[in-house]
Amino acid sequence: MAKVLHIQSSPRGERSYSRRAAEAFLESYLDAHPGDTVETLDLAGDIPEFDALAVSGKYRLLHGEVHTEAESDAWKAVLGEIERFKDADKIVLSVPMWNFGIPYRLKQYFDVIVQPGSTFSYSPDTGYTGLVTGKPAVLVLARGGEYAPDTPGAAYDKQKPYLEGILGFIGFTDVDSIVIEPTLMGGPEIAQQKLDEAIVEARERAKNF
Repeated sequence: MAKVLHIQSSPRGERSYSRRAAEAFLESYLDAHPGDTVETLDLAGDIPEFDALAVSGKYRLLHGEVHTEAESDAWKAVLGEIERFKDADKIVLSVPMWNFGIPYRLKQYFDVIVQPGSTFSYSPDTGYTGLVTGKPAVLVLARGGEYAPDTPGAAYDKQKPYLEGILGFIGFTDVDSIVIEPTLMGGPEIAQQKLDEAIVEARERAKNF
C-alpha cells in the first residue's frame, strides 16, 4: 500500500487550474490503486516558518552546539515536515506560475525541507548527494502564458526548471509533468480547452503512477 503526498500550492481553491487537474489525477489514481492513500498538504495553511529560531537551530546543529529550548521547538517543527515528506512513497505537486516562478509559500516549504543530513548530504570527495530516492513525482503546472521549450517564452520559465532542479537535488530521478497553458493569454475558452485536455491526460497517466 503506497502513500501519496499531494502538495497543493495555489490559494485559489476550486478556481485553480493546477488544483483541478491534480484532483482529477488523484481520483483516477485511487480508482486504479484502491489500496493506496492520499494526503493533501495545502500550503495556504500552516507550515513552519524558516525564521531566525529555525535558522539558529540549524546552524547550532551543524556546529555541534546545544539548542536552546526555543530553537529546539523550531527545529522539531522543521523535522516534522521533513518526515511527512520523506514518509510519502509518491509526490504530486500542483503549482501555478507566479511572476514566472513558484508561489512564495512553496518556496518557503522547500526552504524548510531541503536540509543537510535529512534530504541531502555533502562530502568533499563526492559532492552533494540526494537522500530522498526511489520515489516518483508528478508536477501539475498551470501558467497564464505559454513557455514551451524552444520558444521565446521558455527563457522566462522559472517554474518547471526550478521544481525539477530542487527535486533532483534531493534525490528524485523520476519527475514527470502535466502542463496547462495558457490559462490567461488565450482567453477563457482556450483556458477551458487546455484544462479539459490536461484532465484527460492526467486521468490516463495516473493509472501507471
